[in-house]
Amino acid sequence: MNKALQILLLFASLVFIWGCEDTVKSPTVQPEAKVLAPVDIDLEEIRERRKLVLLTENSSVSYYLYRGQGMGYDYELVRAFAQSQGLELEVRIMEDMNDMFKLLQEGKGDIIACNLTVTEDRKEFLRFTQPLTETKQVLVQRRPDNWRSIPADILLDSMVNAVAKLDQKEVYVHAYSSFHSNILEMEKAAEVDINVIEASGNIDSEQLIRLVAEEQIPFTIADENMAMLNATYYDNLDVSFPISESQDIAWAVRKNADSLAVALDEWIKERSTQRRLAYTYKKYFMSRKDQLARVKSPFSSLSGKQISEFDPTIQRYSSEINWDWKLLAALIYQESRFNPEARSWAGAFGLMQLMPTTAERFGIDTTATSDANIRAGVAYLKYLDKFWRNKIHDPQERVKFILASYNAGPGHVQDAQRIAQFMDKNPYLWDENVAECLLLKSDQKYLAIEGVRHGYCRGKEPYEYVRNIMSLYGMYQTLEL
Repeated sequence: MNKALQILLLFASLVFIWGCEDTVKSPTVQPEAKVLAPVDIDLEEIRERRKLVLLTENSSVSYYLYRGQGMGYDYELVRAFAQSQGLELEVRIMEDMNDMFKLLQEGKGDIIACNLTVTEDRKEFLRFTQPLTETKQVLVQRRPDNWRSIPADILLDSMVNAVAKLDQKEVYVHAYSSFHSNILEMEKAAEVDINVIEASGNIDSEQLIRLVAEEQIPFTIADENMAMLNATYYDNLDVSFPISESQDIAWAVRKNADSLAVALDEWIKERSTQRRLAYTYKKYFMSRKDQLARVKSPFSSLSGKQISEFDPTIQRYSSEINWDWKLLAALIYQESRFNPEARSWAGAFGLMQLMPTTAERFGIDTTATSDANIRAGVAYLKYLDKFWRNKIHDPQERVKFILASYNAGPGHVQDAQRIAQFMDKNPYLWDENVAECLLLKSDQKYLAIEGVRHGYCRGKEPYEYVRNIMSLYGMYQTLEL
């Protein structure tokens, strides 16, 4: 195998945040999360902050970005649960999977969802939901280069299809994983000597599978559902040798998060959720041709480095308003889903969905190029920034007022400020202040407040608009693009 890679993996295993022992055959791993007292945050506290925090990984199973939107089996389901509770969902991607349990205990996340196997060891410090599905663990190995021309019986004999054939072989697994304990038990029962190499926590299971396919490491172990999905991406992989019985896959919360656990279990048991589970499982694990197209796309966070084909233009113009280009990209996704031909019922057009009067003001019409449409949209954002600059001094806070104004016009946002003053809220803070008062602009009695001049507004639309863009921007920030 690649000597440099082996040194890197072995070195990284020595600096695990949980302080694993300096041995590749330690049968027990004592993660810091086991001895940390979990913070006292349950569903009531989560509802107070109106946000559920998901801890997961960037993988084709759990969460990834595709053409600007979040996707993934676990992500879609957790998002549906959050919506059922009236909660915003924040996604935190773990670069080093060893941190995940620790951050949960510290209250920096509320739920772990990443194809997580239920084990007795994990039950000591985690509370699992009702199982979402079940899967076996399988050995991931390469077929010979000329495997298509090899007779089936000879090919089968050349593969590892019995534990005895793993004697003196190197198998890479994560120290904190159930794969690690299972292979050590299997080794002991079969009385063979398997060289179990502890892989670094910042190399996830799918990356280990890829390293096998690329001949960087000889073997790893993975859950069968993930292994079979990845075998679609790499046709030289064999994932037919099981090394465990079926095991439950579930989500995990803190041991003391009783209300959250009950709410999750009740939601999972609902008939509508069971239908959703089946549909979502089919979408990600069974519809492999569609999943392969998404994963291999240059607009996927798994294999590409682009949010959209318009990234260079967005990056160029975002500097004119001193915005992170990913924030501008989130706005454009919210407006048009990156479809330059998008038209609204009201006549808004193009990537930035400019109304004809606004577009004319900034020098374009419906015949303009995508580049010109973004340029004009940014010019309007620059105007809105100037409008709010002396009113909202905090740049991060001002962005939310600009976004709401882009959607509903600055007049309605100013009206919401006046309602905020009337209700003894802070007219210079968006969340839980002006945002909440904007919702009241659809109620006639608040339109009579002195200083409210711009009439009726479906306040929920700009309210959701700002929230959706900031949430999407947060997701874009979690990944290196």
